[in-house]
Amino acid sequence: MLVEIPEVLDTEQLEAVRRLLADAPFVDGRLSAGTAARPVKRNEELDPGDRRIEALNRIVMGALTRHPLYLGAALPHRVAVPFYARYRPGMAYGEHVDDPVMGPPGGRYRSDVSVTVFLNGPEEYDGGELVVETTFGPRTVKLPAGHAVLYPSSSRHRVAEVTRGERLVAVTWVQSLVRDPARREVLFELDQARRALIEADPTAEPARRVQAAYANLVRMWAEV
Repeated sequence: MLVEIPEVLDTEQLEAVRRLLADAPFVDGRLSAGTAARPVKRNEELDPGDRRIEALNRIVMGALTRHPLYLGAALPHRVAVPFYARYRPGMAYGEHVDDPVMGPPGGRYRSDVSVTVFLNGPEEYDGGELVVETTFGPRTVKLPAGHAVLYPSSSRHRVAEVTRGERLVAVTWVQSLVRDPARREVLFELDQARRALIEADPTAEPARRVQAAYANLVRMWAEV
């Protein structure tokens, strides 16, 4: 399941993020890559020790983790601190699958869901498309600034080479309450129907029945 999440960050938040990143120190992105991904990774990432990260996370992750579409699709249990990545001309990230387990000792988490938040607009760079392999073939994603995309971490995916300008993104991973991606997709579709019914008439019998079915499926499938 690949889900595009519109308007995670508004104009004011994007401007604040861009100001923080404008003169921030970036390092070789291969420093954070796993063994399999390191040979195909060519980008830069914000120095993990930089003081701006806390402020960036308050803005980006604060907005993302309040977005109802993200919550319904990811069903987050544990959420990783994001990487802030920069791609300049000639940079790309070859096809790979994200590491199944990430994080430092004592803070390990399983990567079920990958999320990319676009921090600048598609008109600011050429190339740089996120390409995710799905059961229906490759999906190419290049979204407006402030939008995000969510997809299974088990998917093969890549970032096409940037040929002009600069691509800025925040990337994070989620350990979901529901490990199985097919079950997450069922719950997401049911959640969208549930929200529509509740919005139309929360006291109606169909709304109550769908709400009960959703809650009991989460109870059946959740791992905590």
